[in-house]
Amino acid sequence: MNLAVQDASDATEMEESHPGRIIVVDDDPGIRDVVSEFLTRHGFDVETAADAAGLNRALAVKTADLIVLDVMLPGEDGLHICRRLSGGGPDAPAVIMLSAMGEETDRIVGLELGADDYLPKPCNPRELLARVRAVLRRRGEPRGSESDLGAQCEFAGWRLDLVRRELRTPDGVIVNLSGGEFSLLRAFVERPQRVLTRDQLLDFARGPDSDAYDRAIDVQISRLRRKLDDGGGSELIRTVRNEGYMFMARVSRR
Repeated sequence: MNLAVQDASDATEMEESHPGRIIVVDDDPGIRDVVSEFLTRHGFDVETAADAAGLNRALAVKTADLIVLDVMLPGEDGLHICRRLSGGGPDAPAVIMLSAMGEETDRIVGLELGADDYLPKPCNPRELLARVRAVLRRRGEPRGSESDLGAQCEFAGWRLDLVRRELRTPDGVIVNLSGGEFSLLRAFVERPQRVLTRDQLLDFARGPDSDAYDRAIDVQISRLRRKLDDGGGSELIRTVRNEGYMFMARVSRR
């Protein structure tokens, strides 16, 4: 994989800093060095690891905001690592997966396992930078923009805390959500009982500059439906044929 910086001006351009701790996990030292140097030059605190063991050691020392994770790793592969991390609760780091396997089915698997975004190799470092900023921006919005008033949403007995990024079942059990799932559920609860197209959901959940594809929304909705299934048979997210999706429950905020 040739992850070269586009040109000297791109490499030296210092844009507005977006601080955050990132761990780049890839067994190719060349890729680790290029990605790490590029992200560091754009204001991030970056550490690298060659495999799952190295990632575990880094996380034991200090938590990370985001992990750039290669799929093909020796030992525990990236998909298993992603699944393990996504079960870590609302404070788990965001994950952007990189893979030489760029087929749509591979991207869907990564999203199904809880990845926040997915890029095929080879990728341009500036595209990766844009994805990193977008994911961290989405993760940071609730904490930075929500006041105490209205930060608690209730629907059909469920409770969603927009500040703590915490979803509780009607029985009070915490449900782990990936960053993408939280952003999508937030988009729904802020616009209940309205038909939302896939394009609208992409804009609301991922931002207008996202180049994510429709299938990613379908995958995230499928995951959300499973997590919102309390066995009561109620349909919280309805598919509206040829139009999009609707969040059926009434939502109150306090």
